[in-house]
Amino acid sequence: MSSEKNRAEALRWLETAKDDLDSALILKDKGKFAHSCFHAQQAGEKALKALWFSVDADPWGHSIRKLIENLKTVDKDLFRSLEPLIRAGTVLDRFYIPTRYPNGLPDMTPQEAFSAEDAEGCLKSSREILGTVSSLL
Repeated sequence: MSSEKNRAEALRWLETAKDDLDSALILKDKGKFAHSCFHAQQAGEKALKALWFSVDADPWGHSIRKLIENLKTVDKDLFRSLEPLIRAGTVLDRFYIPTRYPNGLPDMTPQEAFSAEDAEGCLKSSREILGTVSSLL
């Protein structure tokens, strides 16, 4: 793909990530904390995939941490720029499955398990990732 097409694809993914982050904030404000956490995770994941597309690489998987770590094999400079965000990615990764499925939690549903504090933490981590990715693109 040409660098122009790579950039256009990356920007599409980043725009979608920003929309997911907006959704996460709306859901938190409405007391839908589990869904807010999930959308914050999705925002981080899609932002990182935007970076992958920007360098004409094919991202695989849903783990934000792995998307950062695996950049070492694609673009070492990008990896070094994102390495400080591995912890934020790890935090968000924990919210990928149990926020959506009752069988991801012992004897409770996602809406019972997640709190406003969880949603705030996820929003913070997601904003860090999107801010860095936006500056790199």
